[in-house]
Amino acid sequence: MPLCPVCDASVNIEATPTAPFCSERCRLIDLGRWLDEAYSLPEQKQSEDDEDEGDE
Repeated sequence: MPLCPVCDASVNIEATPTAPFCSERCRLIDLGRWLDEAYSLPEQKQSEDDEDEGDE
């Protein structure tokens, strides 16, 4: 069984309406973390070759 990404509790994906979270509380905690920018996506750095192609 998969685990809740917030509290690591087991989650029954088929029976839980808040999947992949175990509860509405964990879903809102995760949303709050995104809104507070606690999570972020890594910045993709361009290579020098990619930068040169944009100049032409």
